Amino acid sequence: MRRGFRHGIDLFIEDGAYTTLAAAVSILVVLALVFSASTAMWSMSRAGDTQVVADTTALAGANVVSSYHTTATVVDAAVLSMGLAGLCVTGAGLVGLLVPGANALAAETVQAGIRMIDARNSFATSASRGLKTLEESLPYLVAANGTRTCTAQETENLSFVGTALAVPRESASEFPALEGDQVPTERLEQEAWALDEVAQELAEASEDTARSKEAAWLADCGRDGRNMQERAAQLSGLSGAENPDYASSITWEPTVGLDRARAYYRWRLDNEAPEGSGVEAQADSAARRAFYRFALEQMERASIVEEGGRVVSTVPLLPRNTDEVRATELYTEAVWPSSVEDDGLTLHYASSCPGASGAAGPAIALSAIDAGAARECEVCRFSVGDLGKTPAASTSIDNGFEYHLREFTQALDEYVDCRNRELELERAALGQAEDAGDSFEEALSVLAGKRPRIAPPGREGCLALVSSGEISSPAELESSFAAGTELGRRGAIAAAVLAPDAATSENNVLSQFFSSLKARTGGGGAVGLIDDVMGLWGELLLGYGDLAAGLSSLMDDLVGGLSTFGMGPIASWLGERVEGAVRGLGFEPVDLSVRKPVLTDSGNVLARAGLPGASAAQDLLRSLTIGTTDPAAIARAIGYELGEYVASATITLAEIPLPGGGSLPLTVRLRDVIAPLTGG
Repeated sequence: MRRGFRHGIDLFIEDGAYTTLAAAVSILVVLALVFSASTAMWSMSRAGDTQVVADTTALAGANVVSSYHTTATVVDAAVLSMGLAGLCVTGAGLVGLLVPGANALAAETVQAGIRMIDARNSFATSASRGLKTLEESLPYLVAANGTRTCTAQETENLSFVGTALAVPRESASEFPALEGDQVPTERLEQEAWALDEVAQELAEASEDTARSKEAAWLADCGRDGRNMQERAAQLSGLSGAENPDYASSITWEPTVGLDRARAYYRWRLDNEAPEGSGVEAQADSAARRAFYRFALEQMERASIVEEGGRVVSTVPLLPRNTDEVRATELYTEAVWPSSVEDDGLTLHYASSCPGASGAAGPAIALSAIDAGAARECEVCRFSVGDLGKTPAASTSIDNGFEYHLREFTQALDEYVDCRNRELELERAALGQAEDAGDSFEEALSVLAGKRPRIAPPGREGCLALVSSGEISSPAELESSFAAGTELGRRGAIAAAVLAPDAATSENNVLSQFFSSLKARTGGGGAVGLIDDVMGLWGELLLGYGDLAAGLSSLMDDLVGGLSTFGMGPIASWLGERVEGAVRGLGFEPVDLSVRKPVLTDSGNVLARAGLPGASAAQDLLRSLTIGTTDPAAIARAIGYELGEYVASATITLAEIPLPGGGSLPLTVRLRDVIAPLTGG
């Protein structure tokens, strides 16, 4: 026994070393293990390939949904921002119609704004059709892109069949800005032209008012050389406060001239004294005193007021000669002393007249002499002619205060007429501005609806079902140490959803869109258009994420810029109304995050797929026929109807009208998705 055991061991170990037989057996065992392990690794690798293809197919389907999300956001942003830009420009134009100096350009501004609104309406109509067509085709596009991606993974020895399914299949998107009413422009345009007409009439009336006011100011204190202010300074002892000077008719008011006249005649009356001791000098002084008293009373009773929408001036023209004196109280007022002389009742300039030798008579009027009720004193010869010559000289030549006062009063009367005409037109303009504001708010209300809800097919995810064909291990793996192997059909399920990538100024839906647009146009075209021709729209478009702030800034720039021309009360009122209406829209910030496809637990998406027998995923995979490349047939085989088919390789979502004519199409090219499958 010991000898036999030893001889068995000796076959492998001899003198403490391995024998040739032991080495040969070891090599054979290692070779058998190596070839067996290679076959096993190849089998596992082929099974893993199917899952990788399923993952890729799911991501390809979700990428279509991501592209649609970007497209829908861009279209809504373009439509809404175009409408808002058009209305903001129109609103600023309406205000500008009421601003002298800006009126000429304002009419063109209104027209430009309305053209942009009309372009928005046309754009919204085409965009609504385009998005609806694209959404209806989205399940097919998801499946087609998934099938194409799946088929592209084929090798010489291994083929795959599969597709991606949008979950859910139905759309729940809402686009109020696209599907709602068109922004009305007909009434807005009519009200704008009516406002322009009354604004032009108001501007002409305002010019007339300013011109007549300037004429009154020139007579009072604005003219170089002699004027009321200069004459009052030379002919009286008024202080600077009583006799002010104004450098411009803008800061000057007509009441300044009236106050000056009051102060002047008060001083002249208080300081009147005869210029000699003779009877004639005494009589002339009495005439001047009577005239100054009369003028002061007239000026103190006079007023210049603007109330109840009208200007009323009671500043009278003072008499300038004897005939005009006869038409005043100076002629009829019984204030002159008389005496009873031998020849009858006699009028004197004063009771101290040397010619008053008889008994004192009653106070009588100058008109009594012309009426024959009294006679002229033979000594003082005082009569209505003496009062007439007092203003005659100072009114006839420019060295008299009354000369400039008369010019002031006549210009004042013209100013009152012009100002009342202006006030009448201001009321008409205010009424028309209210109508224009109503039509503006009516148009703006169309854009004040809810923001879009982008919920296309595939919003819950995209489900990929992939099956691979049978395959044999390659000949290189077959040997005496390990036989070849046959792998049957394998299947895999994967799912992908869209995950938001935090938006930044460089990475958001709109920036990606314009980057691709710039690449397609070679750096010009639309990018130059937005920056230059339609800059306002571009500002709102790129600020779509926070429209409230963008609108506020835009209106501040548009309406605020008009203030440099000098906005009147009506323009200011309409400007505040337009700005308030725009700010009152209250748009909430929009999430502009880019949606990127990521893999997820397929069970969550599968549960929402609504497929018959969805719980039996293997049955679905077995229903796939190797070699099929028609996404509709593949989907139908697993009980999923794709719905609308895409007949064209390109879908034009909308046409953006350009100001100079033509349009910029927003298109989705499907050729890369469809052509490999249809051969078209």
